[in-house]
Amino acid sequence: MTTDFKHHQSAHCENGVASNLLKHNGLNISEPMVFGIGSGLFFVYLPFIKVNHAPAFSYRPLPGAIFSRLAKRLGIKIKRQKFSGSKAAAQALDDNLKNNIPSGLQVGVYNLTYFPDDYRFHFNAHNLVVYGKTDNDYLISDPVMESVTTLTSEDLDRVRFAKGAFAPKGQMYYPTHIPENINLKKAITKAIKATCRDMLAPMPLIGVSGMKYVAKQIRKWPVKLGVRKANHYLAQIVRMQEEIGTGGGGFRFIYGAFLQEAAKILENEQLKNLSYEMTEIGDMWRDFALEASRVYKQRSAKQDVYTMLADHLTAIANREEQFFKKLKKAI
Repeated sequence: MTTDFKHHQSAHCENGVASNLLKHNGLNISEPMVFGIGSGLFFVYLPFIKVNHAPAFSYRPLPGAIFSRLAKRLGIKIKRQKFSGSKAAAQALDDNLKNNIPSGLQVGVYNLTYFPDDYRFHFNAHNLVVYGKTDNDYLISDPVMESVTTLTSEDLDRVRFAKGAFAPKGQMYYPTHIPENINLKKAITKAIKATCRDMLAPMPLIGVSGMKYVAKQIRKWPVKLGVRKANHYLAQIVRMQEEIGTGGGGFRFIYGAFLQEAAKILENEQLKNLSYEMTEIGDMWRDFALEASRVYKQRSAKQDVYTMLADHLTAIANREEQFFKKLKKAI
């Protein structure tokens, strides 16, 4: 059993799954528009949650939030299900496929057999679409992959019920209703205001305040934790930023693309100019990741490297603070 599902590669899994599912159901919406209307741009430091023996850093809201916010702002209805066991989860998915309903799943990365070994680690907030089934395998559209792939029933069950932080519990979701008349202008305006509010929140672990707080911690880590552990924490920042898919630098580029689309829809030239500035900020994040990777790989010959990295992150935070103040005013 299979559905007439068209695979489109994307930069990030949840954006891509949302865009692909909605396109399949008749709403032609781009990945940047999904991300922007879903208020996907974010930053939070979670020292009390450990992932791979290091604190969590996230450049996006909780798994599922982007699609949920998008749906709410566009009047789309989504059905989400979690399961207590494998049998019920498999049966619900098979029923959907029999009814020609491609279904989004939240899964763990570690046991995704089609991922390269370097990208398989314990992270449970990945998203993909199952669009069909053969006698032996499920047909998989993973938006971060160039083409479609497959997973055995056993492997799919393993990733659906991965253990640890953000355990997916077999989560399955799919749109059930898309309105005929969608007010993109209203949704875009509301989404931008929410993103500005999140990024400018006066809380020490969130938004630009969170970035500044992490910069201060980076200065302390080598003395407080020792160089080895400090470097492990730096590696965590970079992995969360550029490898896991939580998006640091890449999300800035996607948000810049969203602002370009929004500028045309809202007929607001300021948003177009701000999109270029967000792209420059994305470049700053990529430069930070490169310098940080040189430090934890012990390939940096620069003096006082932790202070240098802290200064770099503080500069990014200051730039984003000014950016979101301008964006809030422009909208």
